[in-house]
Amino acid sequence: MIKRVGLFSVLITVIVILFSCRSERSAMKGDVEEAGSEYVMTQLDDHKLNFDSFQAKISVNYTKGNEKTRFKGNIRIKKDSAIWVSIAPVLGIEIARIMITPDSVKYIDRHNKSYFKADYEYVNAYFSSSMNFDMLQAFLLGNDFPFHEKADWNVKIDENTYRIEPANHSKLREYASNHKDASVPVQKTWLDPQTFKINKVMMKEISQSSDHELIAEYNDYNPVSEQLFPLQAEYEFKTEKNMRVVIDYSKVALNKDLKFPFNISAKYQQLQVKD
Repeated sequence: MIKRVGLFSVLITVIVILFSCRSERSAMKGDVEEAGSEYVMTQLDDHKLNFDSFQAKISVNYTKGNEKTRFKGNIRIKKDSAIWVSIAPVLGIEIARIMITPDSVKYIDRHNKSYFKADYEYVNAYFSSSMNFDMLQAFLLGNDFPFHEKADWNVKIDENTYRIEPANHSKLREYASNHKDASVPVQKTWLDPQTFKINKVMMKEISQSSDHELIAEYNDYNPVSEQLFPLQAEYEFKTEKNMRVVIDYSKVALNKDLKFPFNISAKYQQLQVKD
């Protein structure tokens, strides 16, 4: 564990989310079974958000038990390279900055004049998860995970949506129940049948000791550079530390020239990770 500061719990949660629409859905066209999984997976890939860079303003609502926090900020993403977040809730005065790359997570806490560096091993231990940069980027933007194309999937009809799940779903559960030290990730994805955009994703770590679940829901899809993007994303973490985070996006822009400044003052104290 590490020495904690006041904003740490909120910031580390943003790092991980940074891991079924409520609106009425239109009637399904076609038959999922007739279309087949190959067709649906191809459509999912064809309709993902394509970008080189992404930027937006964000408003975040964080809930953990009786604790509730709200803050605003800015997010920038360089595809497959960096996720940068600046939190500035009062009069534009920044209080924290986060930088996430494929091999590290870092944040600066300007209020406490400190900073933190860690790798994904620490973050995943904190949340009992198996997150990586690609998954994090996909969760933020409502895209599919890259490994989908390398696996076998079943597609079913579920309340006028396409539901995608592993072809060996029952075998994965059986394996986890029969092996004491096994922890098996299981994923389900729900797609809008008209737009092939993701409405909902459920990821679950199944083991004999506990089940950890992350549910992401994407709402209010709007056109951005001739593509559809969800202006609201809801994330619910069901673990020993149940948490819920809602991100509202505004002023979304794609493919602009962006900078990702992350300079740490020599006067700031580094928070050390302890064994």
